[in-house]
Amino acid sequence: MLNAHQSTSHSTDIRLGVKGMGCASCVATIENALMEQAGIVKAEVNFAASIAEISFDPEKISPPVIRQVISDVGYSAVEPRDDSDKAIKKEEAEKKAEYDTLMKKFWLAAVVSIPNVLLMYPDVIPGLTALMPPESLTRTAVWAVQGLLTTFVLFWSGSQFFTGMWAALKHRSANMHTLISVGVSAAYGYSIVATALPSVFPKEAAAEPFWDVTTVVIALVVLGLAMESKAKGKTSEAIKKLIGIQAKTARVIRNGVQKEIPVEEVLVDDIVLVRPGEKIPVDGIVTEGASSVDESMITGEPIPAEKTVGEEVIGATINKNGTFYFRATKVGKDTALANIIRLVQQAQGSKAPIQRIVDQVSGYFVPTVMILAILSFMAWYNFGPEPRFIFSIIALVTTLIIACPCALGLATPTSLTVGIGKGAENGILIRSGDALQTAEKINAIVLDKTGTITEGKPVLTDLTVMPNFQDGDVLKSAAALERMSEHPLAEAIVEGAQNAGLNIPEAKNVSAVTGHGITGTLDKRHILIGTGKYLRDNDVVTDGLEDIADIYTPQGKTPIMIAIDGKPAGVFAVADTVKEDSKEAIEQLHRMGLEVYMITGDNTVTANAIAKEVGVDHVLAEVLPEQKAHEVQKLQSQGKVVAMVGDGINDAPALAAADIGLAIGSGTDVAIEAADITLIKGSLKGVVTAMNISRATMRNVKQNLVGAFGYNVLGIPVAMGLLYPFFGILLSPILAGAAMALSSVTVVSNANRLRFYKPKGVQS
Repeated sequence: MLNAHQSTSHSTDIRLGVKGMGCASCVATIENALMEQAGIVKAEVNFAASIAEISFDPEKISPPVIRQVISDVGYSAVEPRDDSDKAIKKEEAEKKAEYDTLMKKFWLAAVVSIPNVLLMYPDVIPGLTALMPPESLTRTAVWAVQGLLTTFVLFWSGSQFFTGMWAALKHRSANMHTLISVGVSAAYGYSIVATALPSVFPKEAAAEPFWDVTTVVIALVVLGLAMESKAKGKTSEAIKKLIGIQAKTARVIRNGVQKEIPVEEVLVDDIVLVRPGEKIPVDGIVTEGASSVDESMITGEPIPAEKTVGEEVIGATINKNGTFYFRATKVGKDTALANIIRLVQQAQGSKAPIQRIVDQVSGYFVPTVMILAILSFMAWYNFGPEPRFIFSIIALVTTLIIACPCALGLATPTSLTVGIGKGAENGILIRSGDALQTAEKINAIVLDKTGTITEGKPVLTDLTVMPNFQDGDVLKSAAALERMSEHPLAEAIVEGAQNAGLNIPEAKNVSAVTGHGITGTLDKRHILIGTGKYLRDNDVVTDGLEDIADIYTPQGKTPIMIAIDGKPAGVFAVADTVKEDSKEAIEQLHRMGLEVYMITGDNTVTANAIAKEVGVDHVLAEVLPEQKAHEVQKLQSQGKVVAMVGDGINDAPALAAADIGLAIGSGTDVAIEAADITLIKGSLKGVVTAMNISRATMRNVKQNLVGAFGYNVLGIPVAMGLLYPFFGILLSPILAGAAMALSSVTVVSNANRLRFYKPKGVQS
């Protein structure tokens, strides 16, 4: 399977694993080879994740041909890992085997390096000279033994460098393996000549072999690769955590018989039994029973959700205290959790714009370094002090080794992978590296009111009754009539009566007038509910009621009047209430330096009342859904980088028009597809968290790039010998190898610091 899915009506996307990459220049090689093929629409290779994301026209090129293109440039295209436990364990076993092999190679090189270094520098350790071989054993013989041991190190511990170089040379390219191979081969070749034919060197250039350089450099580079491999494995912890929360088995009822089967075998429309304390295996709808379900791992909400017949349940959430049956509606890769995992994987395999620049630079980097190494050799050989040839070899080898672009290749993707995973852990689905990088630049944010700042559902907030009437009696009477209506405001009154513990009686002769009100009888009393005009049209004096309504309206509440037997009885206030943490989240957005706008179709009075309550200073009111995108574009025309936060459905045009679209609250397929970032938790604090994660990730990327580029900008001139005329310093190839290995490990380790980052705005 290629994990293919339709991207557009004209192209298809596939995701392939890529083996054999050694550095960032490998990325450029593969991408360039793919983009040269007719039918390839887009090709992105992630060095850190070893993944290729490819869009292609199936009428012009096929997956087997794509695989062959990757193979032709010296790499292997393999099937991406699926999300089963078996696949995870297999991948972990492969990574462990790779790490173990690298460590074995390191230990061989390290063990051989010890006598090599001691024999070359016997005066370093006091008393070591006395332990050196007797003079009868000639120096040449000692060097020959060293050479034999070094040969084993070169062709076993360093084998991957030569195979990688050969694969690149076959396709007229160069990579990290080329630099290391040429560097250690130069030191090795020089050492053979110095050992076997020392007479070919002039007297002033006394031949001293570089066996220690060859073995120590290989040891250090291989150790760096091993540490890098281990550190890179930690960047996918978020995916492993998500996969790990899935249920392993399910109890299904088939043909009246209950059986326990692996969760992979559950089918759509299967009836599934869930007992207290068990994980819900797949997505579905409750058909029998009731319970409370802990959905915190999906939604982030700490309070268990009550589930009754007809309610949706999500796979991997935990049933708390009841037993129920549900009908499976989404299984396998269609479940909400599987969709989340897929999106996180795709995002981690994507690139930020800054990474594309790095990849382009890396494509020219290796050839440039090789030219510089040759120029440094020539400069030292022609103009350097004696022994010129030895200095020339040192400059050549050191320049090649220190310039390995591994750190450049790892700088961005490792940080993006961890940052996107950190978002997933906090209920934030970031679709791509582009979205993550753009989110950092946002300076204006537009918040849809309904369902984003507010709960999106009207509730009864106030009730004021006239003299001679009782609150409970008025509320019960209103609920009796409104229970027969489907209007959202009617539902708010009925729910308010239920929350007050009232028994709602049955009204008679109920009749509704759309847009005006409702009338009916209860216990032989005539009841009118509606607008002031509706009551006045039915001969009710509303002066006292209007005074009360005038208090509610500026507060953004909708007043509803009630009259009983022709007498004004009271006024209900219904409003879409503000979410409890919206005000705090907006304050945090202000502290982050963002301009906060609220956009709504509500009237200006209601909009301003909500804005004042939560602290929004820019209000766009009475805006129709189709006009929201235009308002976003107006802000962009003023030079602002705009984020739009909405529900991902009716705000889709505005979400698409914004520089970054954030869908809040649902985590449904529609919301996920509509936005660049999806906030599953339904809280505005998720926006704060997303912005903080974006800023922290891009800050980490920049730290890595400064370190990686700075390392090469400073290291290459020093390796070429720029400091020698001024300070007499010529860098040792051994130190170059250590610095090169350390640079890659430092970059990956710095990226992994993000795993411990606690973003502000996270709900406890």
